Amino acid sequence: MLYTRAARTATHEGVPINTTPVRVAAVPADHPYVRAITDPQHIELLPDPVHPGAPAGQWWPPRVLSPSWLDEHAPEFDVLHIHFGLESFTPDQLSRALDRARRHGRPVIYTVHDLENPQLTDQAAYLRLLDVIVPSADEVLTLTPTAAAEVRRRWNRACTVIAHPSLLETSPAPGPHAITDASDTLRIGLHLRDLRPNIDAERAVAVLAEAVAALGLRGISAEVEVRLNTRVRDEDLADRLARAADAAATATAESRVRIHRGERLSDDELAGWLATLDAFVLPYRHGTHSGWVELCYDLAVPVVGTRVGHVRSQHPADFFAFDLDDASSLVDALDDVASRTRTGPNRDAEVARRRARRQTQRDEVRAQHLDVYLRAMANQALGERAGA
Repeated sequence: MLYTRAARTATHEGVPINTTPVRVAAVPADHPYVRAITDPQHIELLPDPVHPGAPAGQWWPPRVLSPSWLDEHAPEFDVLHIHFGLESFTPDQLSRALDRARRHGRPVIYTVHDLENPQLTDQAAYLRLLDVIVPSADEVLTLTPTAAAEVRRRWNRACTVIAHPSLLETSPAPGPHAITDASDTLRIGLHLRDLRPNIDAERAVAVLAEAVAALGLRGISAEVEVRLNTRVRDEDLADRLARAADAAATATAESRVRIHRGERLSDDELAGWLATLDAFVLPYRHGTHSGWVELCYDLAVPVVGTRVGHVRSQHPADFFAFDLDDASSLVDALDDVASRTRTGPNRDAEVARRRARRQTQRDEVRAQHLDVYLRAMANQALGERAGA
């Protein structure tokens, strides 16, 4: 594939492609990841269709994947790129949407963010949706080589691997909590958000209380701040978490686990909070990739997480694995974090270094996506020419 940015033209096997600019119907369009991968000089994103009566910013269920919307709006876009929202449809509905896009000559791109859906407990219906879209999409992308290998094993389908870019727009100064010697306190964070199904919140709070007590016996002072949104999916579970934290605090002076419940943090507020931490815990029971890992990497905050999906493959040097059912593994992981924090580089300098590298990476990621779109459009044109 060859393209000239100034002229916004491309050729593939002699087929000219009009790219002034490439018009993409993304599902969804208004999402931080989608904005990060989109080169505004060469790609125009169609806005998410508005749902009558829905709150501002709600893109789900995605109307873009309805045959009637595709019939009406196909002349307005060149490529259909699906990221999230499959769970809103049955396999038959999804198949009809993909067929309708093809009928209009619009190639379908699918990014495999989730091989397991973090919003669901029962994965059976979601896996049937993957069986529809992964084999049939014109281009399949994913974020890590290990996820690409799983896709090939399961569907015999090759993926283009494009790394997850930074979503951080600003670089908050690190907080004053990076430990410098054995007497300082290791500050550990856990954010349970709205208690979505793939987070094992109850076990995480319990095992953290055990780990903090055990770290104290090793001469490492530690404290845990657990954040929880005001609005959650399971109020009974939120109450149990609060009682468990209180019980741990009563049982031993070494167990310092505090739960803070409040309104959802803005992106800047979340980054500012993470920057105060020495370690961030991801207690996933299932999942594939994680935006939390990307944000923590940008802020030079080590992630202590479970061996789930392909999360560790995103930034393996900054990931310390543990088992939710084995408190000793969490203690060892946090001990490793404490050791590295004492001997590692200055966090301010490390954040600045990573920020420069990530800015370059974002340009590369955007160019890679543009290449995929152009290739899909050229292949579509070749197919139409061959069938004429």
